[in-house]
Amino acid sequence: MDIMSTQNNMESSEAGVFGRIIQSDRGNLAPELARYLLELRFSETDEARMHELAVKNQEKKLSRKEKEELLGFAKAGCLLGILHSKARKSLKRTTKSSA
Repeated sequence: MDIMSTQNNMESSEAGVFGRIIQSDRGNLAPELARYLLELRFSETDEARMHELAVKNQEKKLSRKEKEELLGFAKAGCLLGILHSKARKSLKRTTKSSA
């Protein structure tokens, strides 16, 4: 796969579309919302399950259902990362404008 097709796949992925919807490159969230978003995390139970699935994946022992589950966690993690990025940019912008 070449760089252009990889970039096109990223731009058309759920995360790429979501990033454009929320304009993830702009820091325009209210500080209270940004701080709330930065508190969002996977639960300990979900983190343990992701680790279990990741180990099974490395051993090439995932069932089809488990592969879908792992992909779901990966997509959710990517969306969470986009939200965190926007929140950090928003707080950075707020800090600069109040200085």
